[in-house]
Amino acid sequence: MTDSPTLSYVNVFARDIVALSQFYMDVFGFTEIEKIRSPIFRGLDTGRSSLGFNAQDAYGLLKLDEFSQVSGIKFLLNIDVASAAEVDEMTPKAVSLGAKLVKSPYKTYYNWYQAVLLDPEGNVFRINHMLE
Repeated sequence: MTDSPTLSYVNVFARDIVALSQFYMDVFGFTEIEKIRSPIFRGLDTGRSSLGFNAQDAYGLLKLDEFSQVSGIKFLLNIDVASAAEVDEMTPKAVSLGAKLVKSPYKTYYNWYQAVLLDPEGNVFRINHMLE
């Protein structure tokens, strides 16, 4: 019997894979997985899984051309941090690096503390901390 499935990567299609991956490295301190770098891909080690950035050329490579113009928010990145104070620290840092604040840090009904933002390419992400 094999181990249970695990999430290895979340890949984001990006107009500028270098700039967008650098944004996430600068805000969260993620490191690039240089051995998998290519002209159309950058991967970041997030600690538990990985975050990948695909250039627009990957649509053709994956036979996804007909879906490349789908509009609207289709995913939500959730990045957990160690404390509510880190949510408060990283939110303005992300904004200073080009993110747009959608919802300031707040306590949710399910007892998390989080902020909702759009990265420089308009992808939605949350900075989260689960309260006790």
